[in-house]
Amino acid sequence: MKYQSQKVAQAYFICAMALFAIQVLGGLLAGWVYVSPNFLSELLPFNIIRMLHTNALIVWLLLGFFGAAYFLIPEESEREIYSVKLAYLQLAILMIGTLGAVGSYLVGIHGGREFLEQPLWVKFGILVAALIFLFNVSMTVLAGKKTAITNVLLMGLWLLSLLWIFAFINPENLSLDKMYWWFVVHLWVEATWELVMAAILAFLLLKLTGVDREVVEKWLYVIVATALFSGILGTGHHFYWIGLPGYWQWVGSIFSTFEVIPFFLMMSFAFVMVWKGRKNHPNKAALLWSLGSSTVAFFGAGVWGFLHTLHGVNFYSHGTQITAAHGHLSFYGAYVALNLAIFTYAMPMLRGRAPYNQVLNMASFWLMTGGMAFMTFVLTFAGTIQTHMQRVIGDYYMDVQDSLSIFYLMRFGAGAAVVIGALLFIYALLVVRKDEVIAPGPSHTANTVAGE
Repeated sequence: MKYQSQKVAQAYFICAMALFAIQVLGGLLAGWVYVSPNFLSELLPFNIIRMLHTNALIVWLLLGFFGAAYFLIPEESEREIYSVKLAYLQLAILMIGTLGAVGSYLVGIHGGREFLEQPLWVKFGILVAALIFLFNVSMTVLAGKKTAITNVLLMGLWLLSLLWIFAFINPENLSLDKMYWWFVVHLWVEATWELVMAAILAFLLLKLTGVDREVVEKWLYVIVATALFSGILGTGHHFYWIGLPGYWQWVGSIFSTFEVIPFFLMMSFAFVMVWKGRKNHPNKAALLWSLGSSTVAFFGAGVWGFLHTLHGVNFYSHGTQITAAHGHLSFYGAYVALNLAIFTYAMPMLRGRAPYNQVLNMASFWLMTGGMAFMTFVLTFAGTIQTHMQRVIGDYYMDVQDSLSIFYLMRFGAGAAVVIGALLFIYALLVVRKDEVIAPGPSHTANTVAGE
């Protein structure tokens, strides 16, 4: 670790992992409700469990992004963070808002809009935290060295923060409401977050492979251009059936097809960088997570997204378990695995350790990835059957759900594997054995052992 202010990233990563554990446990609980629908129905209704699951996902991913920014921007800008105190203040606001939102959900107070259920005061808190963050990192970058990685990262973080303003707009017209809602949800995960993903992945591959910066930057700009080109008008695939003009069916279908390209480029980028790399970095686990993230993102966001994005297909499949299959695999690959990659790379340096428990860390990768892949296949089969029975034949919804019970049981088993993998990852990252602690010395420092 080169800069003292990078230590603030550790607090963000630890808070993110705590919410990560809550998120996957909430998902496992929701998965069991599919198997046994009346489970906890009086004490903790399914809609509240689902809110906790999805909101915890979004918040911990954002905490990971913010922590990654505070870790990599000093190295890229070659200067300390503008204000460490502001960074901790931002984290405190986000955690207080998270606890406030959870408390509100448990007593039945929420906004009712999926993913944007937060009470108004929590939304304002998130906005304040975002403004603090943007000021802090922008001042750092402006006063230091500018690189393609920091430029793309800042662009993504500025845009996702500005798009949050649409969370406050809730018009009475339901079509407008859903359109503004997708401005947040789609333009986050299929546009601005892709920029953040590309920047963090570029930083990791630069450090782990030793490839020339010029090569990394060329790839990065091409990925960013294709992500924005396809992602912005690709929002149209959510406008098919919400009351907007019919031309969105063609705009959405065409540009959504192009959304496969940036994810294919990111996967190709990762493998080409490793192939060209001349650096034998000791942190093999971080490299595994980086390659895994780009690969699973291509299949989850790219291939599974394309499966039901054309309006002729989507007419039958939207809102079925096919959507759930796509959502789980794409979020896991593009953002969950990416955050776990930067955690795996940065934490040894932040904690003054050698690359730690790598076997356990890599075992957690295969457990989580295998569990998520199996869950995706199960939900895809379930969704295909659901589409035919419900949308083609016209069977009643609950009769169809009863017919899918075996798939929901298998999905629960896959979820259990993901939870075990997540807890194993946290254990491997945070539990220190005495023989792994590095005693810094003149010829054997924490930084050199950690690969810096």
